[in-house]
Amino acid sequence: MTTSSGSGSVSIALCGSGGAGVMTAANMLVDAAAEAGIYALFGRSSGPQIRGGEAAALLRMAPEPITSVDDTYQILLAVDWQNVNRFAAELPLNKESIIITDPTAGEVPEAISKSGARIVELPMKDLAKEIPGGRPNMIALGAVAALIDFPVGPLTEILGKSLKKKRADAYEASVAAVKKGAEAAKSLGPCRKLGKAKAGGGKRWTISGNHAAGLGAIRGGIKFCAAYPITPATETLEYLSKALPKIGGVFVQAEDELASVNMCIGASYGGEPSITATAGPGLALMTEGLGLSVASETPVVVLDVQRGGPSTGIPTKSEQSDLNIAVYGLHGDAPHLVVAPSSIGDCLFTAQWGVHLAEALQSPCIILSEQSLGQSRAIIDEPADIAFVGKRVTAQTPAEGEVFKRYAITNSGVSPMPIPGTPGCQYTADGLEHAESGTPSSQESDHSKQLDKRMRKLTTHDYGAHWANIEGEGDIAVITWGSSTGAALEGVERARADGVNAKLISLRLIYPTRPEQMAAALKGVKKVLVVEQSHLGQFNRYLRGEYDLPAKPELINRAGPLPIRPGEVHARLLSMGK
Repeated sequence: MTTSSGSGSVSIALCGSGGAGVMTAANMLVDAAAEAGIYALFGRSSGPQIRGGEAAALLRMAPEPITSVDDTYQILLAVDWQNVNRFAAELPLNKESIIITDPTAGEVPEAISKSGARIVELPMKDLAKEIPGGRPNMIALGAVAALIDFPVGPLTEILGKSLKKKRADAYEASVAAVKKGAEAAKSLGPCRKLGKAKAGGGKRWTISGNHAAGLGAIRGGIKFCAAYPITPATETLEYLSKALPKIGGVFVQAEDELASVNMCIGASYGGEPSITATAGPGLALMTEGLGLSVASETPVVVLDVQRGGPSTGIPTKSEQSDLNIAVYGLHGDAPHLVVAPSSIGDCLFTAQWGVHLAEALQSPCIILSEQSLGQSRAIIDEPADIAFVGKRVTAQTPAEGEVFKRYAITNSGVSPMPIPGTPGCQYTADGLEHAESGTPSSQESDHSKQLDKRMRKLTTHDYGAHWANIEGEGDIAVITWGSSTGAALEGVERARADGVNAKLISLRLIYPTRPEQMAAALKGVKKVLVVEQSHLGQFNRYLRGEYDLPAKPELINRAGPLPIRPGEVHARLLSMGK
C-alpha cells in the first residue's frame, strides 16, 4: 500500500473556543477534498468537557491514501487562543510551520510560539464584519485553502450543498467570506502546497471509524444491539439505532453496561446475532457477562472503543491500554476472541469479521477499536463488499431415541446450537460447568472436557490471512496493532526510501495466538521493533509472553493522548539498520 509519506501531504490545525466554528470549517474542507479527489484524515482534540468549550480540528490532506497523522503541522490557525495551551503538546510545529493569529486574539501563547514557527496576522474577525452575515471561520477556511493551493470551486460547491437550501443569505455570506479569506492569504507568505489529485481512481467514501464499525456489524448479520451511551463509542450506537430497524432488527438503550451485555446474550440465545458497544469502563463491567457467554457458548460481540484510563481516565483521548483486560480480564480459564482494526476503513472489515467469528465459533468476540479511529473521519477508497456473514451451526430435532447434547464433544469444538423451541433440543444454558447434555456438573472429567472443547474451537479454526496485515520484507520486523499501524507503516516506507528494509506485521487477530503463522512471518528476521500506545507496553509484554520472537524487541510506546508519529518509527529503524 502506498501512503502519503511524500511532500504532497499537508497538515493543518484549526483552533478556537466553543462556537468559533473550527470544526465546521474543517468538516467542509474534508468534504471539499472528497469532491476534489484528495484523501484526508480529520480528528479532533477537545478538553474533558467532551462537548462545547475549546477544541482543535486536526486535518491532514494528501493526493495519496493517508494512514496516520504527520510529524508536524504546516499550518496552525487560531480564531482565538482560549485554553489552546491544553493542546500545545498535540500540535507539533517547526521552523517551516506557519502560525496564523487574529490581531484581536492577543499574544500567541509561549507554548506555541517557542516552536520557532513563523507568526503571521490575519484579521479574521474584522474581515468577517465587512460582509453582512460573515463569519471568521469562513475567512479562515478561505485563507487555509489558498495557502495550500486548494481550489475554491469544491469549497463553494460544499457550501452550496450545506447552506443553499437552508438559507440563501448564509450561503452567499459564506462564499464571500471564503473568497475574502483566500484573497487575504496572499499577504501571508509561502507555505507547503498540497499535491495535485491524481486522475481516475475508484469510488471513495468519507466515513468515521465508529460509523464503519456499525456498518460492518450490519453486514456481518447483527440484528440486535443493547447498549449504554459512553464516549467515544456513542456514534456507533447512534448509527445502529437508526440502521437496525430498517433491516428488521432491534436497538435497546439499556440502563447500564451490565444490562447491555446480558440483554445481548439473551437475544443471541434466542437466535439473533447481537452486539454492544462501549469503552474501557463499560468493558470492565461486562466481564462477568462475557464469562457467561464463554461458559454457555453463546456468541456475542463487544465493540470497545478504547480511551485513556484507568477509571474514567481521559474520555476524549485515545489509548491502546485495554489490551490486558480484553485478553486476560475474564475470571477462570475463559478463552474468547479478541480482534482489532488497523485503520478507519478496517473498522468495517474487522467488525464484520468479528461477527462472523463470534457466530461461527459460538464465542464472545471483543473488538478493540480506539478513539483515534472511532471518532476520526477519513476519505478512503471504497471498501470491498466481502461476504462474511455470521452463521452459527444450528441443531435440528434429534432422531427418535437420540438424546440431544448441546455441548457434545466434537473435533472442531463447535456443537450445534438450537433455536429455543426446537423439538427435542431443550437444554440448560447458564454459567455453571456442565456435562455434554448441559446438565450442571462439578466432576473433573466434565470440566476438563469442556475446557478443552472451548479452547480447541478457537485454536483449530482457520482464520486465513486475516490474522494480520503483513507488508514488505527485511531482517527487521515492526510488530504493531490498531491505530499505531498507520504511523508504523509510513515509518517503514520512509526507512525503505533511506535504504533500510523492514517488514510490518500488524495483528488483527489478537487472541487466540497464531504461533505457526507468526513464525513464518518472522522467518529471516533478526531484529524486532514493537510500536504501541500504552504506558506499560502491554502489547510488547503480550508478544513476549505468547510468541517466540527472534530477539528481545526494541520498543516505542507511550500513553495517550500524544499519538505515535511516523518520524519516530523512521528514526528508530534507521538506528536499528546501522
